[in-house]
Amino acid sequence: MRYLPHTPTDISHMLATVGVESVDELLEQVPANLRAQQALGLPDGCPEAEVLERAGELAASNSILPSFQGAGCYRRHLSSVVSAVISRAEFATAYTPYQPEVSQGTLQACFEFQTYVALLCGLDVANASLYDGASALAEAVLLSLRVGRGRRRVLMSAGVHPAYRAVTETYLRGSGDAEVELIGLDKNGRTDAELLEKALGDDVAAICTGYPNFYGVIDDLATASRLARRCGALSLSVTSEPLALGLLRSPGELGADVAVAEGQGLGLPISYGGPGVGLFAARQQYLRQVPGRLVGETRDSNGRRGYVLTLATREQHIRRERATSNICTNQGLAALAVTTFLGVAGRNGLRKLAALNTARAHQLAERLASEAGLAPVFSAPFFNEFAIEVPDSKRWFDDCVQRGVIPGVRVADLEDSCADGGDNRVLVTVTEVNSDADFDLLVSTARQSMAA
Repeated sequence: MRYLPHTPTDISHMLATVGVESVDELLEQVPANLRAQQALGLPDGCPEAEVLERAGELAASNSILPSFQGAGCYRRHLSSVVSAVISRAEFATAYTPYQPEVSQGTLQACFEFQTYVALLCGLDVANASLYDGASALAEAVLLSLRVGRGRRRVLMSAGVHPAYRAVTETYLRGSGDAEVELIGLDKNGRTDAELLEKALGDDVAAICTGYPNFYGVIDDLATASRLARRCGALSLSVTSEPLALGLLRSPGELGADVAVAEGQGLGLPISYGGPGVGLFAARQQYLRQVPGRLVGETRDSNGRRGYVLTLATREQHIRRERATSNICTNQGLAALAVTTFLGVAGRNGLRKLAALNTARAHQLAERLASEAGLAPVFSAPFFNEFAIEVPDSKRWFDDCVQRGVIPGVRVADLEDSCADGGDNRVLVTVTEVNSDADFDLLVSTARQSMAA
């Protein structure tokens, strides 16, 4: 990062340009409790070594609580191989391959990424890549509208992550009369098949199903795909915890035409919410409608293997009206992290890790039910997340945090209007980083907080 000193005159000019009177006013959008309450206490002209020492002391004062948060962003043990590979200057400084013939390393990494994504999703082709799972879903819906030629309704399961739904609706505001219709969940936590069937029609472009869904439930993607075929729509599979794809039957096997996912859980740290990386795979017949770029493998005139930018149907390469997406870059470094993580884990390692997450989540669910009276809300099988319902969940949640553990994510904090009356639901997530001691603390704290 460059050091750019500003004089008081510079600062005044910039503030006047954006229409505010002070830097404090500029930062009013940041919640007050997140702004610095006092100065750092460093003397002027302090040597760099002392600054670093003081910064280390401040960092050491942070308290890190055991956490059971997830809901689309997952803590995972990351092999040191991942950081070693993505830290190499050849990758860390690389950008969009405008001259593919001189970007063989970048193109090969993209090709390997596509291969892994296609294998995970059980589909023919994958791109490299999209911003995150939410934008990947929005792009999949736009694909379905292009393929549907006049079909303007999208049936969206209430089990799709609420942030993904919101992003998709934002995308569609500029797409004419396209509309998203929400399909509720049944008592087991799956998309209500009866409601879905009643909503079918020849104007439906796509059916979007969470797999697993927002509540961690393994939804009935096969039924949704069958109903989509009945009315000539596309079946879109949406996954926010990609590790599940290492254990479950692939979306392609269950009839999905397009599968999208958030790849963060496969090699990327949480990093205060980003970056993510969108996974996008589709059947062969939709190849030319896939957004972003596709990298292919070929042979040169001397028979040597090489990689080429096979398709790049975006605005920078073709006429605007023919572009499949306006995305102007890709998550190359993030995609490389996912590729490295999957390469290190391998097929068997990924499956074992997914099975471990499932087993540990079910262990915690059983303990919360038997020892704290907090049974999962839904009875359908789940992966590594499950919802519990707690009376006055905000008070209970805050009390748990005060006692030293973050019990999960309050659904009401992510969704303004909770479907099926879920305002008091808390989504609990377990990954391999949660220890037995974390389990003991959460169970005892949950029980005490319920009694308080």
